[in-house]
Amino acid sequence: MRLDKFLKVSRLIKRRTVANNLAEAGRVKVNDRVAKPGTKIQIGDRICFAFGEQETEVEVKKLANSARKEEAAEMYTLL
Repeated sequence: MRLDKFLKVSRLIKRRTVANNLAEAGRVKVNDRVAKPGTKIQIGDRICFAFGEQETEVEVKKLANSARKEEAAEMYTLL
């Protein structure tokens, strides 16, 4: 699954275009490496992103092409 799609489906970021812009600006890291929007995400990867002043780090637990609001929180664990 693409990084920008994961961020949107998991509801960590509200819109895919915002996730895309964030990654293109170099503010998203996957496993401590700066990632592009098309970076492939796998279960167990650690994603760290800075949105405004806040920095968030999560570990991928589940991948899904779509998720309801209740299921979205099960896709990752906050670190």
